[in-house]
Formats: sequence, structure tokens, C-alpha cells
Amino acid sequence: MTPSREPILKLRNVSKRFGAVSALTDIDLDVYAGEVVALVGDNGAGKSTLIKILAGVHQPSAGTIEFNGQEVTLDNPGKALSMGMATVFQDLALCENLDVVANLFLGHELSPYHLDEVQMEVRAWTLLQELAARIPSVREPVASLSGGQRQTVAIARSLLLDPKIIMLDEPTAALGVAQTAEVLNLIDRVRSRGLGVIVISHNMEDVRAVADRIVVLRLGRNNGIFTPESSSHELVAAITGATENSVSRREVRKAAEAQEQGQV
Repeated sequence: MTPSREPILKLRNVSKRFGAVSALTDIDLDVYAGEVVALVGDNGAGKSTLIKILAGVHQPSAGTIEFNGQEVTLDNPGKALSMGMATVFQDLALCENLDVVANLFLGHELSPYHLDEVQMEVRAWTLLQELAARIPSVREPVASLSGGQRQTVAIARSLLLDPKIIMLDEPTAALGVAQTAEVLNLIDRVRSRGLGVIVISHNMEDVRAVADRIVVLRLGRNNGIFTPESSSHELVAAITGATENSVSRREVRKAAEAQEQGQV
């Protein structure tokens, strides 16, 4: 899907301090409907802090956030979610003793007078079929699902409230090849629904496979915007802060090759 001309989410000069520590400084970020933006950077680059600001967990110390063309204040997670900004954190927050339906509707059960189990099951099946999810049964306990299937349940749960933006924190971490492919295909289907997607990932292969744009953070600052076609040398240099003045071309090339082999 071609992104709209105006970003659905716009950050300008967003900063966050924790006492004397500056976690983010003057961050700019645009996210359009129908695109996937990968947020990459080394540990401590500020990726998780930025996502938590957008999720309403932290409030920025400075800067502005615009959503759907209006400046907004995300002062709690419930407000961010009600406005249309859903987050799937790395721990997924699933209840393993409950089945898929119960996890999808956890906290948002359909119950005008009593739990409408039938309607919840129908909606669960409909959504999972739209996403082409490989889940054998919506009555399957989450504890029996694979890592990729659990990620699917967590993403599907966030879609039930019709968000405009969905943020995924390391969605393919610790997954096998087949499960990773399943999650990447799911992200592609979410994009095709017209949502803006922000993905945090350390895996450059996954990033290149699914992202429309790659935004690099370094030490809490913007350090470049790239396309999936950008060279590994450019990406590694932006992530590590390497320049011709500080690191030789040979060292940059060596770091890029190591990254492609999954060593970084």
C-alpha cells in the first residue's frame, strides 16, 4: 500500500531525561499509514524509551507529538490505546493458562449481560483468518502454541481495538526460521490493512525483509534514515557511529560482514 502524503504520526524535537541522564534528544520521526518503519540502533540507543513514550508509559521532557494532524499528550497507556496507538512489547503479556479467545479479549470481553463466548469465538476466528494466522484452534491454550503463534495472538489482540499505529518490540527475537517468516508475513498483512507499523529489531535481515524505511538512533539521537536497499556499510556505520575520521573503511567493512553473519 502506498503511504498517504501526510504522516499519521509526527514527532518533533522529542527529548526525555531521567534526572541527569538524557535518554532521548531532539528526536524527529514520521510514520505514514500503510508503511513499516524499522527503528534500529545499538543497546542504549533509546529505541525502547521512544516506544514507551508513544505507548504512554513515559512522558517526554520536551518536544511535540502529533497524531492524525493534532498535537496530543500521551500521559497514560490507556489514553494512547484509546487514541489508536497499540503496542506489543517483547514479553507479549499473554496468559498461558487461557485459550486464544480469552487472551484476545482479555480486559475487553463482550459481555452486555454475561460473557458472549460465541460472539468472541466468531470474531477471533474471523480476525485470525483475515491475518492468515496458522493457529489450529482458538480454544487452544496459549501454553501449547509456538513462539510465532504467540506473537500472532499478541498482534491480533492489539488489532481488535482498530488502532491506526501498531508498535512491535523485537517481534522475531528468539524465533526459528519458519516462525520468523510467519511473523514477517503477518507484519506485511497488517501494513496492507492501512496501519502504520513501527518495528524495533536488531536483526537487519528481518528489517530489510519488511521495512519501507529504516530509522537509526544512536545515543538517543537521530542518526540517519535509510531504505532496505541501503548498504550494510552505511547502516553499520550509522548504528556504531563510525566515520572515515574515526574508523577506517576496513573496520567498517569488517563490522558489516560480521553483522550479516549474525555476529553483531
